Amino acid sequence: MNKEILEKIKKDLLERKTQIEAELATFTKKDEFIKDNYRSDFPDFGDKEDENAEEIATYTDNLSIEYSLESTLRDINKALEKIAKGNYGKCNYCGQEISEERLLARPASSSCVECKEKLTSQ
Repeated sequence: MNKEILEKIKKDLLERKTQIEAELATFTKKDEFIKDNYRSDFPDFGDKEDENAEEIATYTDNLSIEYSLESTLRDINKALEKIAKGNYGKCNYCGQEISEERLLARPASSSCVECKEKLTSQ
């Protein structure tokens, strides 16, 4: 892979990682024991019944967002580790090179288009 493209991808991954961590920090605390894991704060809107219902709804929404962001963060960290080890850009399933176009569009990709299509069609 072209070194210039690899540096651009690494920069994009680091920027996205910073954004995700900042977003998570607005409603979670980092888990000190599990890497890339966060814990949503339970909101406190008050003691009235409708406020309690809103707390539960907000907490449930936050858990869903937290899960999605954590998953993306793990993918980004795996991609950054692969870059550091020098094996970035290879499909986890067939071992072939992932196209630069795909990696530029989705830098955390771990599979080529062909394998991804096979996995999602099953």
